[in-house]
Amino acid sequence: MKLDILAIGVHPDDIELGCAGTIINEVRNGKKVGIVDMTQGELGTRGTKETRKVEAANAGNVLGVVVRENLKMRDGFFVNDEAHQLQMIQVIRKYQPEIVLANILDDRHPDHGRAGRLIADACFLSGLVKIETNDENGKPQNRWRPKMVLHYLQDWHHEPDILVDITDSIDKKMESILAYTTQFNNEKNYEGLQTYISSPEFLDSVVARARVFGKKIGVKYAEGFVSQKKIGIRNLDDLILIET
Repeated sequence: MKLDILAIGVHPDDIELGCAGTIINEVRNGKKVGIVDMTQGELGTRGTKETRKVEAANAGNVLGVVVRENLKMRDGFFVNDEAHQLQMIQVIRKYQPEIVLANILDDRHPDHGRAGRLIADACFLSGLVKIETNDENGKPQNRWRPKMVLHYLQDWHHEPDILVDITDSIDKKMESILAYTTQFNNEKNYEGLQTYISSPEFLDSVVARARVFGKKIGVKYAEGFVSQKKIGIRNLDDLILIET
């Protein structure tokens, strides 16, 4: 299945937190969007890999993606080596996305930056004809290189290269986040060990950052991305114009 956009996250819920609004926008625009989770989030303090699987499926339904799969890499212990790169290349060649949305390249959580670099490296290597991979049926895959890799922001210390207006998608974004009932604050999960992301303040911070990003471009809510490549537009009508 060829996709327009492939969103890749190292943990189930990374994508919902980082770029769900953008995904919802693109699905509404008729784009085929899929999600690949690299790990099962099995090292998370709350929940299990089984509950995370159900939550990820529910969140994917909220987002309207056409496919969601999990590579089952080891949470916390995967590395950016040949074996993991080849596994990622197989996925990229399988879905042939024009755009990849990926974890940030540097973050306080070591999995995020390591995943971002692994994804970026694999997107480049996937375009090399002399790297041979096979699909699930053993059939040789064609080389494929996405036209753009955008890294969604996860921690607070990055300045975005591009901001996407998600004002019309913020409610659905938050709904997709709350699909992870074991992870985030709701009336049903007040018991058990509490974490930074299970606090009400964390969800407040997600909305607050979207508000801050939105203010920068004159809209109510936005999501931010960084790119290693320059970003171009077809014409000036694509710009969000605000009074100065």
